[in-house]
Amino acid sequence: MTPLSRFSCLSCGASHGIEAALTECPACGGLLEVLHDLASFGLSGRQWRDLFDRRRSALPNGETPAFERSGVWRYREHVFPALAPAEIVSKPEGSTNLYRCRELGKELDLSRLFVKHEGENPTLSFKDRGMTVGVSWARHLGRTDVVCASTGDTSAALASYAAEVPGMRAVVLLPEAKITGEQLSQALHHGALTLGLATDFDGCMRIVADLARTRPVYLLNSKNPVRIEGQKTIGQEAIHDLGWEVPDWFVVPVGNAGNVSAIGKGLREWLDLGVIGKRPRIAGAQAEAADPFYRSWLTGFSERVTLTAGETDASAIRIGAPVSHPKAQREIELSDGLVARVSEPELLEAAALANRHGLAICPNSAVALAAAGKLRREGAIGRDDTVVVVATAHAIKFSGSAVRYHGSEARLSNPPRSLPATLEAVTGALGEA
Repeated sequence: MTPLSRFSCLSCGASHGIEAALTECPACGGLLEVLHDLASFGLSGRQWRDLFDRRRSALPNGETPAFERSGVWRYREHVFPALAPAEIVSKPEGSTNLYRCRELGKELDLSRLFVKHEGENPTLSFKDRGMTVGVSWARHLGRTDVVCASTGDTSAALASYAAEVPGMRAVVLLPEAKITGEQLSQALHHGALTLGLATDFDGCMRIVADLARTRPVYLLNSKNPVRIEGQKTIGQEAIHDLGWEVPDWFVVPVGNAGNVSAIGKGLREWLDLGVIGKRPRIAGAQAEAADPFYRSWLTGFSERVTLTAGETDASAIRIGAPVSHPKAQREIELSDGLVARVSEPELLEAAALANRHGLAICPNSAVALAAAGKLRREGAIGRDDTVVVVATAHAIKFSGSAVRYHGSEARLSNPPRSLPATLEAVTGALGEA
């Protein structure tokens, strides 16, 4: 029988068997993607939607396997059909809320604004969607050491999922003193071998890629195409959340560019299968301090810009050489999308604004929200367009940024007040409010 899935190289077009533990093309070193023969299932778009609806409407009890309750594995035939259900490592993940943001939308002049909050995953970031697939496949392949470079969230997810597998060890390379304490604590708590290196994320990524070429470790950065298969369900689930309405725009933060790559791939696959009837446009969003993908887009992608990323509160996307650039470029071009850049004050105010409206999103997510507002002001996004902003992590993982902001003179700052421990002082403060 023809295998349901295979690796294909973006650069040279070579195909490789899915059972090979590959994270780059052995022929040319190019990026790989996973291609599935989804048409072989013989289902129409309507039949796929009905299947996913039935799975979603089921109310599993506590004895039901975790993967049956997962918003990733709900779409399992499309995620990784080569993986047997018994091999899946799930917490479960996905099934995150899609928030209809009416009041926040009014502030941004967007009448149909939605936020897909990936910070509601088990380790409080979207990385869990990719890691459930990556760690499951590593276990299938018999790999005991799984590794990553990280700006914080990838290491947390890798450590947490690896801890579910007896005999598996997570090894994480971090840019020393450049991730939040909350993120670092997650890797430590879950027992990962945690190595702080005197470099930035891009330096960690170079070292971990060399490590994967020379030692029998399994690399689980988004360079690994298996991880992308889980992350693509962000866009798919958002459309399912909307009752199969296809939004006009997805606005996505860009760091290593895996999410733009993943979301675009999932949407293309569903369009080809007839699950959806149109292609949404994708807007990538970057902070000024780390904007190589934006600068590349300004050249029409004639030049692949890399740089040394500067200081930004959006530390999870502080990356100067996005590994998934070619894949993300393809999805921006195929979707007639674009890339936006926002300043540090813009992203911090967007974070404060979202949180003021009850959405606990991180500064990296706020880059996408600020970009959506900027693109609306510039006329690229219409007032009545349906816009889904992808929030990648929870605000609680970046408390330092919030405390600094609210101790500043910024427009939305809300500093705590120190008072004597008396009823009169508290009553006076209430009267002044």
